[in-house]
Amino acid sequence: MILVWLISILFVGGVIAWLSERINPNFPRLIALITVLLDLALMLTLLGAEPSSGGWVASVEADWIPRFGISFYLAADGLSVLLLLLTGFLGVIAVGSAWDEIKERSGFFYFNLLWTLAGVLGVFAALDLFLFFFFWEVMLIPMYFIIAIWGHENKNYAAMKFFIFTQVTGMLMLVSILALAYFHYVQNGVISFNYHDLLTVQTSGSLEMWIMLGFFIAFTTKLPSVPFHAWLPDAHSQAPTAGSVILAGVLLKTGAYGLIRFAVPLFPEASMSFAPIAMTLAAISILYCAKVAFAQTDIKRLIAYTSVSHMGFVTLGVYAWNEQALQGAVMTMLAHGLSAAALFMLAGGLQHRIHTRSMPDMGGFWAKVPRMAVVALFFSVAALGMPGLGNFIGEFLALLGAFQANITLTVVSAFGLILASVYSLWVIQKIFHGEYKNSEFDDSHLTDLTRREMVYFGAMMIGLVWMGMYPQSFLAMSQPVLLELLNGTEELFAAVVQN
Repeated sequence: MILVWLISILFVGGVIAWLSERINPNFPRLIALITVLLDLALMLTLLGAEPSSGGWVASVEADWIPRFGISFYLAADGLSVLLLLLTGFLGVIAVGSAWDEIKERSGFFYFNLLWTLAGVLGVFAALDLFLFFFFWEVMLIPMYFIIAIWGHENKNYAAMKFFIFTQVTGMLMLVSILALAYFHYVQNGVISFNYHDLLTVQTSGSLEMWIMLGFFIAFTTKLPSVPFHAWLPDAHSQAPTAGSVILAGVLLKTGAYGLIRFAVPLFPEASMSFAPIAMTLAAISILYCAKVAFAQTDIKRLIAYTSVSHMGFVTLGVYAWNEQALQGAVMTMLAHGLSAAALFMLAGGLQHRIHTRSMPDMGGFWAKVPRMAVVALFFSVAALGMPGLGNFIGEFLALLGAFQANITLTVVSAFGLILASVYSLWVIQKIFHGEYKNSEFDDSHLTDLTRREMVYFGAMMIGLVWMGMYPQSFLAMSQPVLLELLNGTEELFAAVVQN
């Protein structure tokens, strides 16, 4: 029942935050913070839970629409728990980043924020595919409102673009889910959307490929990966800071999770045949988006393109489909969630202070805001893959595993690490060094990070250092899950990829 409580607390907390604005405009943010802290505390209890024979540390199942074989089935294993904890932790960070920024309609804002987080938790825990799709939609609609209402100058365009990309590809996934349920009915005489039942469905040839592509396109659009990435830079640049934190830190990870949990295990043969194409798209994403990042003058768009580039290592690791590569993909998801969220929080904080995202208007900020400069340098170095930090562990393991599957694409992808070093340090040089510029903005509000902000950034720093110095504490949680997913498919998958 703990999974039901985790989701319900966010749903109820969102409604209370919305209603509390009528009493006091400051109540919504307090209620939102209490809600996510309570959820995070409950999530921590999952760390000590004993897994069942199937590896699940928590589960709940009840009939929902039995006529159509739809159940309310939630379960969490080591992989799910890691992502639930990431969501809860970044939920606290998102509330903190919106603390002083959101002044208008704050109740409705925190309602949407908490409901987005509830949808994400549902995605990470749902094992009925109809329920999974339900939560997939729940997390998208509130995020649309967050961008459309509290975004910046082109917020309507960015929100609509985000909605169209995710909604259309989500419909493709729904068609694929219905097709799977239909074939289960044909083969077994019973309609079911249960994940374990659908794993037994036999499909083959072009039909399996088309059904698999419905999942693949939906998940890689959210990841995102070239060529389905065009919505992300606009969404990030126009979203409020909290929206960018949730988008980069959590929502992108739902796509990667979907590939690991659903796309490959449900369609092993089609995924094996498609793996060289998927790995090629990953390599293109890594290099192309790193190159495009150099052309950006908007700091949030630059960070958005770097996110697409780094998430390419996740796709590369997933479709290499061996233990090291999958462990690398999971570690990259976790580390990128913290580093990207921190960078967007820094960019949003800077914009909130000087009302511009244009890097040509910035320069020489180190002396003016030294704490911000040091924090930005830390997370930039983390993003480029500094040994001793979590991002390095993830990308190193992903490349190590991918090397066993496809040497050429791994070598090509590795050049992304070089480009990451260049653009990360270039941004630091552009914003914090050189001649101080204040001709384009009022610098009276260019203040350094507050103690409250330093607490949030400090927590993310500790997280990245912990991942880099003690990665086994994370790898041990996901290993049994990944080995179970790999069971029976690894040898055939490796043979197809190499050919």
